Amino acid sequence: MRCFVHSEREGVGICAVCGKAVCLECVLRETPRLICTSCGSGQAIFGYEYRSKAEIAGWPLVHVCTGVDPSTMRPRIAKGIIAVGNVAFGVFTLGGVSLGLVSFGGLSIGLLAAVGGLAAGIGWSFGGLAIGTVAVGGAALGFQYAIGGGAVGPHVISATRCDPEAAALFQFLSGHLTLPPHCGR
Repeated sequence: MRCFVHSEREGVGICAVCGKAVCLECVLRETPRLICTSCGSGQAIFGYEYRSKAEIAGWPLVHVCTGVDPSTMRPRIAKGIIAVGNVAFGVFTLGGVSLGLVSFGGLSIGLLAAVGGLAAGIGWSFGGLAIGTVAVGGAALGFQYAIGGGAVGPHVISATRCDPEAAALFQFLSGHLTLPPHCGR
């Protein structure tokens, strides 16, 4: 096996990122995994990371990160008061997978509020599939109130059902929410 870059040299292994043979000169030394220098210099796979110096209770005020950890080749996790990344954990979070007090993401779990494709939480949830005390979505499962095309809960506004208490709450909160015709308002 010959090095992909230096064809006259014997390869010492295969790059874990690109799968090409590399010689001793072409191995990136900063990682425990065998990664070639060209993959190591192209930050696309390793992503980006910013961590503010300001902290609250040992957590960075802002933590933004994407990509994978070069030593483990696992996704990086943004952890902070404000966390942004492919995977985010904190107080206010934004990510593909997001867990926080207030959360926005593809898969969003928020204690007070969750917004996402799949949103779940104890408080308010908004999403394609929303699960929460108050749930609003295409499919909504509300522990107390639910509004959506398919809604399940004690007080519901759905395609076929309109609970007066749910209608009153949603009109109060939205100001001028247009209710379906079967709500009779």
